Amino acid sequence: MPDNLIRFEDLSHSYMQGSEQEWLALSGINLDIKRGEFVVVLGHNGSGKSTLAKHANALLLPTRGKVTVAGLDTKDEANVRSIRQQVGMVFQNPDNQLVATTVEEDVAFGPENLGVPSSEIHARVDAALELVGMQAYRLFSPHHLSGGQKQRVAIAGMIAMRPNCIVFDEPTAMLDPVGRKEVMNTILDLNKNEGITIMHITHFMDESILADRVVVMQDGQIALEGKPREVFSQVDTLHRLHLDVPQVTALADRLHELGFGIPRDILSIDELVSYICRSE
Repeated sequence: MPDNLIRFEDLSHSYMQGSEQEWLALSGINLDIKRGEFVVVLGHNGSGKSTLAKHANALLLPTRGKVTVAGLDTKDEANVRSIRQQVGMVFQNPDNQLVATTVEEDVAFGPENLGVPSSEIHARVDAALELVGMQAYRLFSPHHLSGGQKQRVAIAGMIAMRPNCIVFDEPTAMLDPVGRKEVMNTILDLNKNEGITIMHITHFMDESILADRVVVMQDGQIALEGKPREVFSQVDTLHRLHLDVPQVTALADRLHELGFGIPRDILSIDELVSYICRSE
């Protein structure tokens, strides 16, 4: 089985193609997403990160170049159903993905549309709700839940469809800190414990620390790519791209500039405290 699950090859995408308002949202993107990988895509508004996300399961098609999922070309209409079974998407506003009157009915909606037998649907719903910690809410109305709980139900609905990969398009943007933490813990668990490939689109730097790889976008192109420690140690470059770094990394960078000998690539408070204690 090939190591690459999703491949973007010389991908470009224009909106309103052929009109006076045409604009190029992506230009010459070359990127591979490996099976089981957790990749975070960062960028300010208008950088092209959400446009890239929508190419991962054929919601958008390339203007130029090619996107393949498990070797299937997204431009071939015959492949779209198979591609969307392999790659699911969770969006920013969970209310847009909640369609039923109870949590368990909502989670069952996707498998039902795939024609999964009823007995199998029940098993999938149970397993998905357990994975996201929402078993106790199965008979609740989704619209009476908190933002973080709603997003976890939306994720459960995607899990029940058994995708190999889930693309999260800014799923925490509308949530408070508690909701953000709930959703990020769920995403990490799906990747590390369930082996689901994750492509996570965000503008929160602290959500990127535990990723396998970080991709930074600017003006529809890849500006930086590497492990979190490699990317976030480039503080000045990120600031030029109008992006922040995790707060503790910014502090470590400032201490380094003041001559305290603190490494620039510190990513967490525990790491900074550990380094300071060792240095005493």
